[in-house]
Amino acid sequence: MIQRRMTAAVPSMVLAMTGFLMAADSDSDVLKNTGALDRLAKQSGVYNTSPTGKTPNFVVDPSWPQPLPNNWILGQIGGLYVDSHDHIWIYNRPRTLANEEAGLEGPLPGVTNEKGQPINGLGQARVYGSINDCCKAAPSVMEFDASGKLLRSWGGPADPGFIGGKCKAEAGCIWPNSEHGIYIDHNDNVYISGNAAATEGVPWTTNKVGADGFILKFDMNGNFKLRIGGTPKAPASNDTSGGINETPLLYLAADMVVDPATNRLYVADGYGNRRVLIVDANTGKYIGHFGAYGNNPVDDAGASAAGTWIEDSTKGNKKPAFFRNPVHCVKIANDGKIYVCDRGNDRLQVFDKNDPSLGKPCSNPTGEPGKCGFAAEQFVSNHTNVIGTAVSMSFSTDKAQSCLYVGDNANMTMYILNRSNLQELGRLGRSSRMAGDFHWLHQVSVDSKGNIYTAEVDTGKRIQKFLRYGPTGCSGTGSATVGGPIK
Repeated sequence: MIQRRMTAAVPSMVLAMTGFLMAADSDSDVLKNTGALDRLAKQSGVYNTSPTGKTPNFVVDPSWPQPLPNNWILGQIGGLYVDSHDHIWIYNRPRTLANEEAGLEGPLPGVTNEKGQPINGLGQARVYGSINDCCKAAPSVMEFDASGKLLRSWGGPADPGFIGGKCKAEAGCIWPNSEHGIYIDHNDNVYISGNAAATEGVPWTTNKVGADGFILKFDMNGNFKLRIGGTPKAPASNDTSGGINETPLLYLAADMVVDPATNRLYVADGYGNRRVLIVDANTGKYIGHFGAYGNNPVDDAGASAAGTWIEDSTKGNKKPAFFRNPVHCVKIANDGKIYVCDRGNDRLQVFDKNDPSLGKPCSNPTGEPGKCGFAAEQFVSNHTNVIGTAVSMSFSTDKAQSCLYVGDNANMTMYILNRSNLQELGRLGRSSRMAGDFHWLHQVSVDSKGNIYTAEVDTGKRIQKFLRYGPTGCSGTGSATVGGPIK
């Protein structure tokens, strides 16, 4: 039996951190007496909990982040990651701001649309000048501290002078047309990726050569260090050296992580390719790659012919032998387990980084655990729809990293799994625009205190912080089926 909600009281210390308990007694009394604090805890807490399992508790901080400077406004948030300093990095998509959201500094001098109307940088008509004074597109890369204060920002088409300045094409730096993944390694290097196919004639186009088939590496101040990949015309999941300086050619990579023990960069590659790519983080040179169940080479043709997961499963195939697009996340636990979001197949797959066969030529079409580095899999709200479910994930910060927090952008929720058995112990967030809920949840990351940070795309366009209280990890049993209707 699954309980409807967790009812544990929220400690006043946690509520004080949200800004709801103020210095003046009269202020806090009003909030308490009206039930505002109780409603906040109930709205944003863990629910659908298992009676035989234990998880941390959470409450959303509706005052996070702090207001942005310069009248900046956020678009879709393609990437989010908490670094080793507990700083939160986001990867903003300024080109996703709608006409009613941003003035964007008014019309461009002498530039018009097909109707002869002056337009702004996104191609939006500005017949009467700026729509408003309140809102301008923020830069693409932004760093916040735990209190939500913006520490630095740089990059992308909304950062005047960056492209052609710190990001020079002759040095190999091409800014992607759609901002997607961001990651900060143990040496404070910043990695970013893009997920746009070849684009022509779109306002603020930054990659005019081909698809976003690359990863860029910067220092924390936006100084360019390295490009891995190139600007391909089509996917090629087995490419090893087709990019710049004979680095592998990616195709719409979604996410990345560096193993500090080996300095290997693992890439979820991605929206076009169907693999996890392994390269040297310093040089970008190829080390290996693997597909679903550790298969190498990857069968792009067979995967494409199979159609969508829903179509394929109706034919009786319950274990796809390939990743479906997009391969959306890759994370490494402290015990050496690698977790991959096979979003197109509504599942997570788990691999062992210490298996010498992982990333090398290997055949495991039936998904045998212990072969080709493959360890386990878990379907996530199986057969929801064609956009896929398992979009992002992160670990709890107890020593065993016993919780898996798995984002589902189709069902607009986050599942809390016991990492030891991959069973669902509870959920966080629902489909709505209220604080603590989600509209197209896209990224999940956790700081050293166990607080969860999330990012949303589509028209969600926001970041949120969930304060942890109570237990630090997960234990016990729950539902072996992850997702589905609440019982």
